[in-house]
Amino acid sequence: MSSNGNPVHPNGAPPASHEPYIQFKDVCKAFGSQVVLEHVSFDVLPGETMCILGRSGVGKSVSLQLIMGFLKADAGEVIVAGEEITHLPERDLERIRKKVTMVFQNGALFDSLSVGENVAFPLREQRELTEDQIYQVVDGLLDMVGVKAMRDLLPSDLSTGMKRSVAIARALSAQPQAILYDEPTTMVDPLMAQLLGDLIKKLKFQLKLTSIVVTHDMRLAHKLADRVLFLHDGKPRYFGPMKGIDECEDPVLRQFLDLDQLILPE
Repeated sequence: MSSNGNPVHPNGAPPASHEPYIQFKDVCKAFGSQVVLEHVSFDVLPGETMCILGRSGVGKSVSLQLIMGFLKADAGEVIVAGEEITHLPERDLERIRKKVTMVFQNGALFDSLSVGENVAFPLREQRELTEDQIYQVVDGLLDMVGVKAMRDLLPSDLSTGMKRSVAIARALSAQPQAILYDEPTTMVDPLMAQLLGDLIKKLKFQLKLTSIVVTHDMRLAHKLADRVLFLHDGKPRYFGPMKGIDECEDPVLRQFLDLDQLILPE
């Protein structure tokens, strides 16, 4: 986002490479005796959107926390922006988090700050813009995600869906190269889910961000995904193009898709 509030490509141009921007190589993670991820491998190319699908508790959100460095893999490699991050010290992880940001389910907004101040927070940390420039960028981002009229409200005044929109605007204000979404449409009404999906799709094409979307929402996956990883009991059961998922004969995946259609009829 430029100082006049217009979108620019985050952190300059994306990596001019066909090398994966994010990659798991045979990653394992357990909490005590509970195995959460078991030999999981996938990659996400620059500018690509990948959806991680599966029921609750299969390791989807843990995968995002491994990418952010909030958790450490027990085995395997987690590569982000060309660096293996599993053993990086916190100082270096902070550098990675300037390139990759995350939109949490609860929004993780500062309750005592207004919507505008929440979005301005990463910009103030950078200390590169004047106050006038900061508010031009903030207004541009809030307008982009459709909540400009709510700039002076507190997060407690917002619905769950609106909080997610603000959280996306705040994530974008850090000018990341990649953005991770943790269940962006869960616990919102169908109309808001559609609006959030449309927003993420717009950002995909407008800013060319590398994205991972954790979801159990097949409509969202069909709208956004270039490729899909389907996890079951911590194991990858499908990794490939979205268009190939309907032809996959894995019985666990077929059951997941059939149940989704049963619960969420058109």
